[in-house]
Amino acid sequence: MALRFHGMDPETQGNGSPTVWVDEEKRELVLQGWKPGEELLAAISTTEWVPGHAIGIPESEAVVRVPLRMAAMMRKALDDAERSGLL
Repeated sequence: MALRFHGMDPETQGNGSPTVWVDEEKRELVLQGWKPGEELLAAISTTEWVPGHAIGIPESEAVVRVPLRMAAMMRKALDDAERSGLL
């Protein structure tokens, strides 16, 4: 697996920090983040909050939370992937 590290949340001291990678083989953005709380999971599991989106989270998917302060590194990861011809 060809993961390229792009950054981690600068405010978490490196201990389980939300992190951003690009998987160059699968052409995917890979995010590590915090597990959602029960309130968010309940909202996702009981409401059709996006028209056409199934209620709940399929067994093959997960929800993570990342801070908005990481937006620039996520943009950079996507820009780098595009420059590398992955997009």
